[in-house]
Amino acid sequence: MRRQKQESEAGTIYLTDGAARIARCIDTGDCRRSGFPGSRLFLMAVICMLSFLLAPVIARAGDVKGKVVIVNGSSNANAVIYVENVDSVFAPPDTDAIMDQKHLAYMPEVLPILAGTTVKFLNNDDVLHDVFTPSQCAGSFDLGSFPPGESKTHVFKRPGCFSLILCDIHPEMQAWIVVLQNPYFAVTDHEGNYEIRGIPAGTYILRAWFGYYKSESVKTVVSQNGTVNVDFQLRQ
Repeated sequence: MRRQKQESEAGTIYLTDGAARIARCIDTGDCRRSGFPGSRLFLMAVICMLSFLLAPVIARAGDVKGKVVIVNGSSNANAVIYVENVDSVFAPPDTDAIMDQKHLAYMPEVLPILAGTTVKFLNNDDVLHDVFTPSQCAGSFDLGSFPPGESKTHVFKRPGCFSLILCDIHPEMQAWIVVLQNPYFAVTDHEGNYEIRGIPAGTYILRAWFGYYKSESVKTVVSQNGTVNVDFQLRQ
């Protein structure tokens, strides 16, 4: 199938002959000369232009993956790896993020979220729980005690907030909510592996964070359709 070059703000992309004909039709307004029946034009134009607009975005994204070693830690899980800043505005998700309370523990133990996200705290234990945080960046809130089967919510608005989540009734319970500026983040598994997919091509600061340990950062160049490997070692 032949392909034709098409210039756009995002760079040069290539269209099939049919897509190029529809693009010319829309550009010139003379669709009969392009050989398309009027009754089918609208649908074909929409399909074409969506492909035209989305193709550069897809082509300009890359991935970052690697491994985090938490020195002297019991495992390498629950480190948060994130792109420090992306020059764009991101709307929070419509659905709530979930932090459960079960077996007298917070699940997950570490929850990274986009700024503006509402977190729903569940109680799936057989006892009362009281969710609160001393972290001023999260408003130092105290949701009060609530019984099994109920839930309470809080909106985390401030990016760059690392909110320590505690239970006033069970002092052994602890979790973290990490509030970030953009959705390009990941949490390491037990072995320390992570992967962040679909990052717009560019140069960024990639940071690794884990609880009370010292965070580490590295300047990273993300290329189009490429994968960058970045490893970290975190120490107290």
